[in-house]
Amino acid sequence: MSAKVKVGVWGVGTWGEKHARVLHTLPEAELVGVHDRDPARAAEIAERYGTRAFPSASALLEACEAVTVATATVAHRAAVEQAAAMKRHVLVEKPMAATLEEAEAMRAAAARAGVALQVGHVERFNPAWIASRPQISRPKFIEAHRLALFQPRSLDIDVVFDLMIHDIDIVLDCVGAVPETVSAVGVAVLSDNEDIANARLEFADGCVANLTASRVSQDRLRRIRFFQDDAYLSVDLFAREADLLRVDVARLRAAKGNPLAAAAAIRRSKVEVEEGEPLALELAAFLRSLRGDGAGAASGEAGRAALRVAEEVRAEMKRRTRRWTTRPSVVS
Repeated sequence: MSAKVKVGVWGVGTWGEKHARVLHTLPEAELVGVHDRDPARAAEIAERYGTRAFPSASALLEACEAVTVATATVAHRAAVEQAAAMKRHVLVEKPMAATLEEAEAMRAAAARAGVALQVGHVERFNPAWIASRPQISRPKFIEAHRLALFQPRSLDIDVVFDLMIHDIDIVLDCVGAVPETVSAVGVAVLSDNEDIANARLEFADGCVANLTASRVSQDRLRRIRFFQDDAYLSVDLFAREADLLRVDVARLRAAKGNPLAAAAAIRRSKVEVEEGEPLALELAAFLRSLRGDGAGAASGEAGRAALRVAEEVRAEMKRRTRRWTTRPSVVS
């Protein structure tokens, strides 16, 4: 593969346009073109970023070595299977697929073709998360809040697949396992799918993760906190900053039960966070991995794991909703 990877963008809606913008500037990429089911939209984005609008997906795939898929979630499987059939490497946006069955089919297609399949869990490349990840070791409790203003897009999926799946992916990566039990509650507010959700994930090692997501909030918030034996870490993914409170074990032992001395054993520090755009870091990692330079974005296996847990959360939300609708009314 050449120094620059010939890459195209399939689907240039709100997020797909960001792909085109970033790939247009990346030194690792040669943006050969875009394709969208709306030809006028494809032409507009192609002109904006100095590339070509292809009339069909097959024509785009013919011209490139790799493709990023930013279509609607329900179209991910067909897009990945078509790209794999033409031996093209793929980064598909999250959620990886609409169902676990589709995700398995996508992984199988990529494996048969011998091409890379990676998933756009872009929060992995948030500079605050990159700086914070080395501080995490065997967390006991994880708490995440992801709140967003309402936007009339991605309403074909619920808030778990739209937003919470980012935090599910982070939690699974940190714990290194899938949860033993899942409980969840969700409410539809402005769409036909759940717009607010809370999930509790319990793992075999005792770790518990409590995740809240809303896409009908008045404020924006993307914060995740980790509690472990010797530290507390708070990561603000929106502001891209993090605080670490770590216990000085030697000073704690020297305190010998003195509460004031014990409190002095807690050291607070700011985690040093470098600059960087998460999507640019993710796409650069994807392209470099095709040359054997680094691990790339989230693997297809990681995307499938996050999807599996998201499906369990969804099932638990639906189960609880059925209980609400079937419970008998209270008669005075």
